[in-house]
Amino acid sequence: MTGVPASAAGGSSPASAAQSAAAQSAESEQVTVTALGPTAADVTPLAEPEGDARPPRGAKLAAAAVNQASVWNIANLLTMLRLILVPGFVALMLADGGYDPAWRSFAWAAFAVAMITDLFDGHLARTYNLVTDFGKIADPIADKAIMGAALICLSSLGDLPWWVTIVILGRELGITLMRFVVIRYGVIPASRGGKLKTLVQGIAVGMYVLALTGWLATLRWWVMAAAVVLTVLTGLDYVRQAIVLRRAGIAEREAAAQETQE
Repeated sequence: MTGVPASAAGGSSPASAAQSAAAQSAESEQVTVTALGPTAADVTPLAEPEGDARPPRGAKLAAAAVNQASVWNIANLLTMLRLILVPGFVALMLADGGYDPAWRSFAWAAFAVAMITDLFDGHLARTYNLVTDFGKIADPIADKAIMGAALICLSSLGDLPWWVTIVILGRELGITLMRFVVIRYGVIPASRGGKLKTLVQGIAVGMYVLALTGWLATLRWWVMAAAVVLTVLTGLDYVRQAIVLRRAGIAEREAAAQETQE
């Protein structure tokens, strides 16, 4: 019986089997590389240069809006309320000739609210970091406006001597102007005496706004006398502090100039 060749019998030769295995291995490696390779979505972000990164449109406007909105904090709102109360207080104080006890009581309520907000707005601004340029300007203006309006109304109605109004307002305006003059050398902080002066002034003026009689009318005279004394003494103390601060500032500048020359 003659032998039949392996190729004719349908079997695979060793050479053809090796070629088939090599082809399958190459195809598998190609698929693996393709699957592990980076896709277009992965490559695109890397192709963008870092220098072209820009903030989203409107970001600057949003930041400006936030800064502007920071002005509307609770401390500044209390200051605005005190400014709004000034014309309301004057209207109530002078209503019906200025001597009606009921209208004077309403005026006292407006004055009391203004004084209470004066105690809290500065404390809130410093405690919660709500200090703004608007508050720095508006707060002292509101303080002087409500006190000045009350004193002028009382003097115009004959309830308070004009010299008391002149002394108190002259001191307040003079010290405020002096603070701005010496601010180049430093800031004069509010002293305990100054805070006590403000409290006593508010109590005295509030008692004069009310239509008091008898021993209460006598008591308010003594309270106003104490307010005037504190006004003068604390004013002199602020002048002393301003002179010391100015001298120290000038000495520091001269020393710095001499060091520069050397």
